Amino acid sequence: MATTVSTEKKKPKQDLKKEVPSRTPSRFPQDMNSLMGRFPFLSFRDEMDHLLNRFSDDFGNGWLTQGFAATLDLSETNNHIEVRMDVPGIQPEEINVEVTGNLLRITGERKEEQEEKDKTYHRIERRSGSFSRSVTLPCEVEEDQIEASCDNGVLTITLPKCESTKPHKINVKPVAK
Repeated sequence: MATTVSTEKKKPKQDLKKEVPSRTPSRFPQDMNSLMGRFPFLSFRDEMDHLLNRFSDDFGNGWLTQGFAATLDLSETNNHIEVRMDVPGIQPEEINVEVTGNLLRITGERKEEQEEKDKTYHRIERRSGSFSRSVTLPCEVEEDQIEASCDNGVLTITLPKCESTKPHKINVKPVAK
């Protein structure tokens, strides 16, 4: 019997798995500082709000929210804080504004309209029901001087700042030599 002997060295098998960098597609920038900025939790909250709004809009015409969500703007000057909130179809006497410390709470209710029997509704998107918004104010306010008015479906609340929270100008004097 003849046997053949091979003098070639066996090459070790190469690992067929190639290392592929894992990169998941993302709409976020690669630099986390530009994503997060100074307020990481604010960015996170905005992303969660965006996600929940998309979810509630896409599925069930907002079944996730009860009633409707009133949107607002909060701005500040040297002397006061101003809140403007969209409240279409709500009478001023159906809106409650309360301030406790630096927490502003706005509640109200949009009455449900009665469906007419001789109409066929193909779409009902206008929401009714109660709403409640609470906002933390950036500083203390003079609670006894707060004014609120409602014009054309826009609620405007003017909250004068406490004297201690208003900016005070300090004169800088040169040092005598």
